[in-house]
Amino acid sequence: DLLGRAGRLDDAEEFIKNMPFQPDSMIWMTLLGSCRVHAFIDQGEHAAECALKLDPQLESAYVVLSNLYAAASRWDDVSKVRQLMANKGLIKEPGCSWIEVNNRVHKFVVGDTSHPQTEEIYVELERLNLVMEEEGCFLETNLVLQRVQEEQKEHLLCYHSERLAIAFGLISTPCGMPLNITKNLRVCAVCHTATKFISKIVGREIVMRDAKRFHHFKDGVCSCGDYW
Repeated sequence: DLLGRAGRLDDAEEFIKNMPFQPDSMIWMTLLGSCRVHAFIDQGEHAAECALKLDPQLESAYVVLSNLYAAASRWDDVSKVRQLMANKGLIKEPGCSWIEVNNRVHKFVVGDTSHPQTEEIYVELERLNLVMEEEGCFLETNLVLQRVQEEQKEHLLCYHSERLAIAFGLISTPCGMPLNITKNLRVCAVCHTATKFISKIVGREIVMRDAKRFHHFKDGVCSCGDYW
């Protein structure tokens, strides 16, 4: 993991090959995750292949490999990976985020409009988006891992489940109160950057637990050091 964080993926793979015991699928997944961060496709393919040899039903290996291809706009390869998942009966878990306010859990999915306070939530999001643009935070539409039009990309990025949960928390709790968000999947890079900006803009600590780790956002910085 340390070698992967430093971008030394050849050394990381060599370390795995020379371990005094057989690497399991999670070790190969660690290398695959590093390949995703640093956009090393060839090594990522190898790491995914090794992980899936050990655990053919490992859904996360297919998902990370698909995302690696999507980030490189290799859409034919994305389709192949998704077809492999379908053939094996594997379904990617839909992303959702939730926050507890006044002893009640409020759950959101991307583009959610089912909440009773949807209008207020979206107004708050629009306000935050405008302030973030003024602060120099612009939507990185190249990070949308779907083959859609530019306007659709912007819509998808603005209304991810974690952003909806944050906006609801901001309008439903006292100023200065920390927010605690949980997401069932890994937080995307765009929302991670946005949450750093939001923590600085609103002067609040935001703790987000995703599928990988806890992220503690404060004053525009995240505890993960932008590697997760």
